[in-house]
This record gives sequence, C-alpha cells and structure tokens, in this order.
Amino acid sequence: MSLHQQVAALMRRVAADIVAPRFCTLAAHEIADKGAGEIVTCADHEAEAALRDGLDRLGADARIVGEEACAADPSLLQDIGAGRVWLIDPLDGTANFAAGRQPFGMMIALVEDGLPLAGWMLDPVSGRMCEAVRGAGATMDGVPVRVRLCDRPRPVAALGTQFMDAARRIAVHAAAEKAFDLESIPRCAAESYPRLVLGRNDIALFQRILPWDHAAGVLFLTEAGGCATHWDGSPYRVGSTSTGVLLAASQGRHTLAAGLLHALLLDHPIASEALAS
Repeated sequence: MSLHQQVAALMRRVAADIVAPRFCTLAAHEIADKGAGEIVTCADHEAEAALRDGLDRLGADARIVGEEACAADPSLLQDIGAGRVWLIDPLDGTANFAAGRQPFGMMIALVEDGLPLAGWMLDPVSGRMCEAVRGAGATMDGVPVRVRLCDRPRPVAALGTQFMDAARRIAVHAAAEKAFDLESIPRCAAESYPRLVLGRNDIALFQRILPWDHAAGVLFLTEAGGCATHWDGSPYRVGSTSTGVLLAASQGRHTLAAGLLHALLLDHPIASEALAS
C-alpha cells in the first residue's frame, strides 16, 4: 500500500476499534473538562495514542503533534510551521461525541514548512473518507471530487463566531445577512469542510485555527476548487501569525464574503455605525 492508503487504513482501524465502541456508551468518569470551555474523553486519548503509534511506524521522517499531547504540553506547538509534521485530531467534535450526537470526525494532515501536503478526514459513523494531496486533487471515498456550486437565490454561510465578543459577533452576523442565508455551524471542522465541497454551504468562517483542526480541511477544499485564506487575505499556512480562516466554495463567493466582513474580522474597534446597520 502507498503511504496515503496506509494512513487511511490506520484511521479506519482506530475508528472501528476505539471510537465507534465508545459512541453513546461513555460513562461520566470517561469525560473530563480540559479548560477553555472544552471537554475531552477517553476515546480522544486512546485514539490519539493509537494514531501516533501507527504514524510513527510509517517512518515518514516527520515529528508527530496531536491535539491531546499539546493540551498536556503546549510547547509542542513551537515552530509548528517549520519542518515536516504529522498533525492529529483524534476526535474532532468531541462535545458532539460526548453528548451522543453527530457529527464528529477524525483528521490527520502531513505538513511541511507550514504547507499541507496531504490530508485525511474520516466520518467514523458513515465511513466517509475525504482525502487530498497537494497538486493532485481531492477525493471522497476514493472518487475525485470538485466543489458543487448550487444555483440558489442567496449563498448559505456557516459562521463560527462563538469565540468572538458579543459586539463583534452581532456585527459580523448583521453584515453577513445582507448577502447570505445563515446556517448553524456543525461544531465539527471535519464536517464543515465537506459541506463546502458538497454544496450545502457556500461560505464558512472560523476564528480559532488550531492546526490539527484545519490543515487537512483547507487542503481538501482548495484541491477541490474552493478558496481558503486567513481573515487578512493572506494564504492559509500552519503556524501563521494571521487570525482565523475565511472559506468559500469559489473565488467569487470568497470575494463577496471578504468584502462584507473584512473590516469586522480584523482586530480593530467596531464602529458604532456597523453595529447599527
């Protein structure tokens, strides 16, 4: 098997052996608060350990950085944009998983000097596997995929504004509603990116961009023909000092969203007229 196939097989095995058996069966003592309003489960820890061991055996000459390892030792994020790195999100959408609901997913990316080279996103329930290789396109369940641009009166946007202060959140939603119909976010990046490619959403926005949450998804979206930048318009890069990501199914829709939201997304005071508009 190729390296790409080996990673996909590893993810499916870990999902079947560790994640799936714990869905809707977690006991209270298997869920913990890890701070900053987030929770972690035994499945997160066990899946990350299994994925880390499996990637280590592949011998791809890359250091391995996982979400839960970084929670225990934040220094692992130092120089995350330098060299070759495996990024692991063993259970994206943990809050959904712990509550016994979907969506949740598993994400792995191989990154070199901040640029995603390959990415994998698995839905453990449906088995849907989204994959991408830089310069070689994106696939869904092994079939090449391109973004589906739906013909509807207004584009649909899913805005991850939950980490914004109330004033900025109100202003961003008010501005977006001038051109978009808004849909609630799935609280799972491994679901948000496929929705952009499959045509359910046209625009998505995230403020917090932990590398394991977005490297695989950004590569999948852009290799499928979509567009992804940081809020300031700079190209997405792991380890960038730029804030947030603005995502779209096409360059035209990205340009429209950026025009409406750019000033509100940057770290400047929000003008009173923006709040009133």
